[in-house]
Amino acid sequence: MRHNKKGRKLGTDWSHTHAMKRSLVQALFLNDRIKTVESRAKEIRPDVDRVITWAKKGDLHSRRLAIAYLNDKELVREIFEKVSQGMFADRQGGYTRIMKLGFRKGDNAPMVIMELVTEPVAKKGAKADAKAAKPAKKKATPKKVSKSEELAEDLGFEEDGTKEQLEAVDATEVVETEGAELTDAEKVEAIEEAKAEAKEEFEAAVEGEPAGDVKEAAKEEAEEAEAEAAKDAETPEVEKAEEEQADVKA
Repeated sequence: MRHNKKGRKLGTDWSHTHAMKRSLVQALFLNDRIKTVESRAKEIRPDVDRVITWAKKGDLHSRRLAIAYLNDKELVREIFEKVSQGMFADRQGGYTRIMKLGFRKGDNAPMVIMELVTEPVAKKGAKADAKAAKPAKKKATPKKVSKSEELAEDLGFEEDGTKEQLEAVDATEVVETEGAELTDAEKVEAIEEAKAEAKEEFEAAVEGEPAGDVKEAAKEEAEEAEAEAAKDAETPEVEKAEEEQADVKA
């Protein structure tokens, strides 16, 4: 039975375990960092905290207790001097840090690095102030959609409308506003005519020609066609007249 034998089993007897723990604590205070097995690092953590607590008290009895445990007067004097100068002054516990390294090659034992935590403690209020000091991100304002763009969507135009497209849509708005005095049937006809004209102008704008130029070109073509038809109609009459003049002369 293991009566009054608290702690981890480290594979050694009591005297060997006590000596090993003391040597590890001495090495940690001398070098501020050691590399050891995880179970041994966790076992010596309470002993390290106890020595630092004695150093914080700083009285003669605490110094004698530290000398009795570490068995090194010079090391105890160095520890007490560092603590009296302000080391660990703002820290009420958690004087050590354990960082895992992985498993050892030979026996697959988990290895760690254990070190003393010497940096000052960051207060919670300071963290909150730092967060509050950061500038707040500006929210993106939603883009306003004009009435002409809404009507363009209703007419089936593309989102990236051209200037001619928006002008055509504005024309439909005018028709709708002016049609307040008309009857319902006349309103429907006026809106449909405006939509048809807007679509024609939009198609002409997409092809790269303004709507006005398209109409003028169509008029010119019609006039040319009429002139050619008139010429074709005049040619047989002129030929008959020339033949009659030739007969008369003969």
